[in-house]
Amino acid sequence: MTLRWAVGVSLVALSAAACRGGPADDATRAAREVDLPGLDTRELTPREKRELSGYLGELPSPCATVAVPIAQCVLEHRPCPGCLAAASTVLDAVRQGLAREQVEALYKKRFDPTAARSIPVDGSPARGPAAPRVTVVEFADFECPFCQRIAPDLEELWEKRKTSVRFVYKFMPLSMHPHGEVSARAAIAAQSQGKFWEMHRLLFASAGRLEAADLDGYAKAIGLDLERLHRDMGSAATTARIEADRKLADALGVKGTPSIFINGREYDAKIDMDEWVDSEIAAPASPR
Repeated sequence: MTLRWAVGVSLVALSAAACRGGPADDATRAAREVDLPGLDTRELTPREKRELSGYLGELPSPCATVAVPIAQCVLEHRPCPGCLAAASTVLDAVRQGLAREQVEALYKKRFDPTAARSIPVDGSPARGPAAPRVTVVEFADFECPFCQRIAPDLEELWEKRKTSVRFVYKFMPLSMHPHGEVSARAAIAAQSQGKFWEMHRLLFASAGRLEAADLDGYAKAIGLDLERLHRDMGSAATTARIEADRKLADALGVKGTPSIFINGREYDAKIDMDEWVDSEIAAPASPR
């Protein structure tokens, strides 16, 4: 979805309104005034309101079957539940002062159907319903400080939505972290004893204490068989799991950790994650 195409859609809609008048004309006027139900623009400056007005009058709705600009979609209550979420995403981008090309790229990442990727999850540690409304996939490294920092937030996100969200973990230990791979191996070995998420929680809460003795201590704390743990840590199956996840990360263009995908779309920190997940939960179910 390019901005040129979006502008084209907007111009077609406006031309039709000029010939016939009616709701589309009203929608365009509302977009200029930035007065859409469910969208709080009171803190925007006049310049920001003008920018938002332009985006909402140009960018098309996120539903291919509703070929109207976002503003018209919201104002006319068109059958596209993603329109208000789209408007809110653009509003947040304007608040952050993003440039036009950044807003367009952010919108495409979040709403363009071609941005969604198919991510195999078979064999990966997962929790949540077997047929979820939302699948969150995280590529992470247990020694990555940013992964450690976001871990409690992801835990809270899942806990509040565990009946609708399936959370999947992918191993991406980075060479820059000397304990990344051995920690991943310990977690995979814990998975074979049915205690992955318990080990996952301890590793991320370790504050970097990931020496062999530390890993053994965490294993004992959650009741693992240490002899089996050590054997599984060095197994060919464990090596294959890590390599498979690394290859998948390469195929998806993952550059670092944490990298998160929500229903196959790469998460961007400029978008509120809770809002993104909740809008996906509210959307009509569709094949994934």
